[in-house]
Amino acid sequence: MAATAESLAAGPSCDTRADMANRLAAETSPYLLQHAHNPVDWYPWGAEALDRARELDRPIFLSIGYSACHWCHVMERESFEDPAIAALLNEHFVPIKVDREERPDVDELYMAAVQAMTGSGGWPLNVFLTPALEPFFGGTYFPPEDRHGLPRFSHVLASIADAYATRRDEVAASAAGITAHLRHQLEVVPGTADPQLSQLEAAVARLASAFDAIEGGFGGAPKFPPAMTLEFLLRAWRRTGDGATLHMVTRTLDAMADGGINDQLGGGFARYATDARWLVPHFEKMLYDNALLAHAYLEGFRATGDDRYALVACATLDFMLAELGTDDGGFASALDADSEGEEGRFYAWTDADLRGVLASVGMSGAEVDAVAGAWGVTPAGSWEQGRNVLHRPRGVAVDPALLDRARLALLAARTDRARPGRDEKQLAAWNGLALRALGHAALVLDDARYADATQKLVEFIQRHLVRDGDRLWRTTRDGRAHTPAFAEDYVLLADGLLAAHAATGRPEPLVLAHSLVERAVADFWDDEAGVFTETGPEHEAGIARVRSLVDGAMPATNSVAADLLPRLALLVGDAELERRAQRILRSVSPALDRQPSMFGRMLAAADRSLRPPIDAVVAAHDPDEPTARALRTAAVRPYVPDLVLASVSPEDPTAGWPIFVGKEPRGGEATAYVCRGYACDAPTQDVGAVARNVAALSRGGS
Repeated sequence: MAATAESLAAGPSCDTRADMANRLAAETSPYLLQHAHNPVDWYPWGAEALDRARELDRPIFLSIGYSACHWCHVMERESFEDPAIAALLNEHFVPIKVDREERPDVDELYMAAVQAMTGSGGWPLNVFLTPALEPFFGGTYFPPEDRHGLPRFSHVLASIADAYATRRDEVAASAAGITAHLRHQLEVVPGTADPQLSQLEAAVARLASAFDAIEGGFGGAPKFPPAMTLEFLLRAWRRTGDGATLHMVTRTLDAMADGGINDQLGGGFARYATDARWLVPHFEKMLYDNALLAHAYLEGFRATGDDRYALVACATLDFMLAELGTDDGGFASALDADSEGEEGRFYAWTDADLRGVLASVGMSGAEVDAVAGAWGVTPAGSWEQGRNVLHRPRGVAVDPALLDRARLALLAARTDRARPGRDEKQLAAWNGLALRALGHAALVLDDARYADATQKLVEFIQRHLVRDGDRLWRTTRDGRAHTPAFAEDYVLLADGLLAAHAATGRPEPLVLAHSLVERAVADFWDDEAGVFTETGPEHEAGIARVRSLVDGAMPATNSVAADLLPRLALLVGDAELERRAQRILRSVSPALDRQPSMFGRMLAAADRSLRPPIDAVVAAHDPDEPTARALRTAAVRPYVPDLVLASVSPEDPTAGWPIFVGKEPRGGEATAYVCRGYACDAPTQDVGAVARNVAALSRGGS
């Protein structure tokens, strides 16, 4: 079955000859479709491939990547399109291609295996497994020829095939040893001690020791945007008032916004910077990064009142809506790093090109010089082949109106360039992060555009991702949903739905969030370990169970759960949810202060656990009435990250939940009820009083 012309266009090197299509042509993942016309006899991950390996007694060659991965494209062009290499793979192995974004369970398990074997990891991830799925050899990129100390891929394949055929006992022993190590490594021992304030203070001190005071961020190159760590540090600053802690946040937010990692023309952040200055990015743009960073900049704005952070958040969200938004209200996954076979070609400028565009719209020589200086553009360039990555050098001032005029001219010229490919698949967990950011922006910025986008995204989730009332699909594209969702999908979507409820005041997101969490507890909770596992009864059993505890580029499932469950417990009156959150925190408590950069969202959850809850309920007959909206917006005006904001109408299905009982729109008018623990302020219809009450109760809990 041949892929469609549209799906083939998503990849950089697809052969459109239908007679060469392999099994991947029936998939929806753009990454898999990019390999649908390789001469390799690829299988998608699933029963057919695993049964075939057992039937033939062949090792599995498992290759994992994702659509926006530059080196994945390189290895495809060099190796997977090579007929000789394909012949080796087809004769001696069962080749399986996996999109890591569709199957995070498979990726995390075998990434851990390769890291154990080699000491490092990355993508493309290439692992050799026994038919019983036990790994025995692996690595990342393999070149077509011996290069930089790496063996040629054909030699690796021949050696592995020979070892499996002639030294099976050695292969089996290696696989058994690695598998035993993995199972031990992934085991979670139930914790006994709750996180302590002293641990949070120690975590801040350790982060301060790694802080780059000049360039912002933590450590050296490469630098990844530390959105979750910054939000934890904002919480720490709020508790202590320590200016040095706040400086770590503001310096990093400023440096990232000024850097080449932030698209100075179109908005949106690249995945990471290859240098320590945030100047040269790895140009792929991921939905999850931008959702996390938009939220972090919104929190920076709330905490400091600096309008610049609100503007960066808006630019990031507007990029998401314009470049990743889909017609059905959801969000695609990513934009590729490459276009026309070159990384960053779409984004970088030579000095001559930039000057030519600006001169063509009537700018004077002096104006062009000023714009070039403001964006760090020089004839020598700041990147490859004399090209420049636009950024904002410190200390260079320019008329904002002039810079905006230049930005519009360059954006218009950029539209004539070949655009990076877009990964069209819509992932549940990533759309949950987008929902959280949009809902928060709708509230914090009181912006109807983001409220509308929030509501449309909720409707997309209900139409395309929810099944059987309380179950989810992991992924959908063009109306084709598949793969039972993982724990992270349930938890991150529920987290986003709470933000959507806070923003819109409508009961449907809140009801759905509660249903999804109940399903997640039923299907993924490991009572022995006291944490969520990633896979459940709808997934095939693997050689070990993955339990997501460490915050990386994405927040860990258990970090989000530890932050989400207490809020939901307050809303529905279910103390057991809060006890589960506390068990999660106990499981990671010993590591929180030793490795704080790996627990940004978990540290925020621990911080929440040490404070009494603060809630604001807005009761109104219609959540869209102006006073109800104004009361919700006023409640989030103070920087109080622990606030749980909810709304209720007497007609809502949630009206009988404990937090809402007795809270009605007084005299028929929207009314706010602000409480801390069991102490509540007097009901009010005064917008200013709501903000003052939230701030005052928060100070009482510091």
